[in-house]
Amino acid sequence: MSNRPYITCRELIAFIVDYLDGNLAADALHEFERHLAVCPSCVAYLASYKETIRMAKAAEEPPQALHDDAPDDLIVAIVAATRR
Repeated sequence: MSNRPYITCRELIAFIVDYLDGNLAADALHEFERHLAVCPSCVAYLASYKETIRMAKAAEEPPQALHDDAPDDLIVAIVAATRR
């Protein structure tokens, strides 16, 4: 176990993009993961950050085509709802 102080939560957040991209140097990666091992708040923050990225990517995907068997009244209702 190291006696060095842990990086701060603020420092972890500053490195989060490089961490997720796999661009942290070995020593920085070690310190990042060392902090995560003792900080549940940063673990939760990282999880929510990853989920935000996942949702943003999903939002960029083109919508799936409607099935040919979709009832006309359902399509009319959906179009009307999106115009509100």
